[in-house]
Amino acid sequence: MASELDYKELGLKVGLEIHQQLDTKSKLFCNCPTQLTEEVLKEKVLRKLRATKSEIGEVDPAALFEWLRGKAYLYKVPPSTSCLVELDEEPPAPLNREALLIAIAVAKALNMTLVDEVHVMRKIVIDGSNTTGFQRTALLALNGYIRDGKGIVRIQTLCLEEDAARKVATKDKTVIYNLDRLGIPLIEIATGPDIHTPEQAKRVALKIGLLLRLTGKAKRGIGTIRQDLNISIKGGTKIEIKGVQKLELIPKVVEYEVLRQLNLLRLKDELKKRGLSPSDIEFRITDVTSVFKDTKCKFIASALRRGEKVFAMLLPKFKGLVGMELQPGRRFGTELADYAKQWGGVKGIIHSDELPKYGITEDELRKVFELLKGDLERDAFVFVVSSKDKAFKALKAVYERVLKAFEGVPAETRAANPDGTTFYMRPQPGAARMYPETDIPPIRITKELIEESKKFMPMSIEELEQKLISKYLLSKDLVTQLIKENKLALFIELAQGYGHAVPPTFIASLLVSTLKALRSEGVNIDNISEEHIEAVVKALANKVIAKEAIPKILKEIAKNPEVDIDKVISKYRQLADLGKIKSFIEETVRKHLDEVRKRGERADKYVMGLVMKELRGKVEGRLVYELVKEIIKKYVS
Repeated sequence: MASELDYKELGLKVGLEIHQQLDTKSKLFCNCPTQLTEEVLKEKVLRKLRATKSEIGEVDPAALFEWLRGKAYLYKVPPSTSCLVELDEEPPAPLNREALLIAIAVAKALNMTLVDEVHVMRKIVIDGSNTTGFQRTALLALNGYIRDGKGIVRIQTLCLEEDAARKVATKDKTVIYNLDRLGIPLIEIATGPDIHTPEQAKRVALKIGLLLRLTGKAKRGIGTIRQDLNISIKGGTKIEIKGVQKLELIPKVVEYEVLRQLNLLRLKDELKKRGLSPSDIEFRITDVTSVFKDTKCKFIASALRRGEKVFAMLLPKFKGLVGMELQPGRRFGTELADYAKQWGGVKGIIHSDELPKYGITEDELRKVFELLKGDLERDAFVFVVSSKDKAFKALKAVYERVLKAFEGVPAETRAANPDGTTFYMRPQPGAARMYPETDIPPIRITKELIEESKKFMPMSIEELEQKLISKYLLSKDLVTQLIKENKLALFIELAQGYGHAVPPTFIASLLVSTLKALRSEGVNIDNISEEHIEAVVKALANKVIAKEAIPKILKEIAKNPEVDIDKVISKYRQLADLGKIKSFIEETVRKHLDEVRKRGERADKYVMGLVMKELRGKVEGRLVYELVKEIIKKYVS
């Protein structure tokens, strides 16, 4: 199990790449605002991109992969948040000064050495996320560090770059992007491979993320901060995992990638034990459609009616290995399927280790082996249901991935699934993907720039703790819990915005105790975003809701995070008419007057229990209690 792994013995090394959007007035290379839009767009542009050789005469493997997929890119062009710069129809403006100052402040906080002069570079990217076919990026600082409980973690580089376009959908061979996000300033921070446990990876990411938030210029929300991880173990390979958006997922991604590499190394050893070598694997595709002419398998029958066919490839002595589990719920066959999907454009593959299944019978399984001249007791096969062209590309990719199994862990770029497992995304980029940007003049890093950047300089954690304790009267234990739960930056923003109306101690308790209590009740608090919490605190500050309503509102949000938060809040809108509240309490007392007079002034808790059945979540409990005591006193006397 992943939880039982000895990471020190395995030689685990993890490096982080943290990408944080900056909340600047305008984009990095134009004056468009840095806001996303959901406006209905008529303006659309269709383009195709192609891979070209770099200045040193090489084609980047990641760019070549994207070109071979043959995709077209349709760009939605919102006039309120994009211009000719995003469309690559106009040269970029000089580098955004505000973004540069923020980046300098972050670099200094990370103990980094600034470059003398900032030069913008072009990084080849032809997956359509940049209309230009490259991403503009500028190296700003080198050789910093942060302190962690396990020692120093080096910060190798800090870059200032433009964010990519926002993917909206994929339809057949066309990928649809929105240009609203393209060009938003982004800080990229890369650590050294100095992290050696999954929890340390989360802790370091939390610390860097908090530092970025404390500048006051980091955007909030899903997609505004993204973590990439570089992970390796002894005997394995450095694997880049893209797009880990939730901090809580980082330990699981690390654990599962270690498990995957360990199992791939075991697979390599098993191949050796079976006396197999790459030369034993032959790329030969066989049409086995005839086996399935009367099949009960619904998806095969449906494909055959569309004119598609079934193509198979034999894997000698691979029985049991294609079905070998690498990560929870993901097998070696799943890895083969990832390659087939990405390179061949098919929906997936079927392999013999999982058969009979899906309506495919034992007899059909045996007949496929006969056509392939394979051994049912020793060999395995994979097959694809598709057109001949797609099947050839897909099975060629499967064949090449099988050959890589003899090496152990192939170098590749992977992406994270919501459960912490990963899937093959593309080959790793080569060293020949960067070249100078000739449209943007370099910028000298002067003493004046460094001095001006100090207005964005974040405090150290120690300084911040003291400020929170003295300014907001929080206990040191509560501050520690806010840090541990990654809620410190959110607390500061909420306390600054609403602390005049809502006690900061209550805000802190909401972020720590209330959410923890909801989780213990089985509520999926991962569905509750910072924006949801801010909306609730704002409603409380404006006296729209009572404190008692907050857990109920958050429970509803957790069940359906897509629901309109304002509509949920309106359901719990508190009674603003004091006269109505008094009337309701008096009516309740009169209905139970005998019991009230029997208990005397001690009837307050009894009456509170009755009235709060109706008023809980609609009126502050403290106010109700004061009115209950007042009214009971009148009737008893």
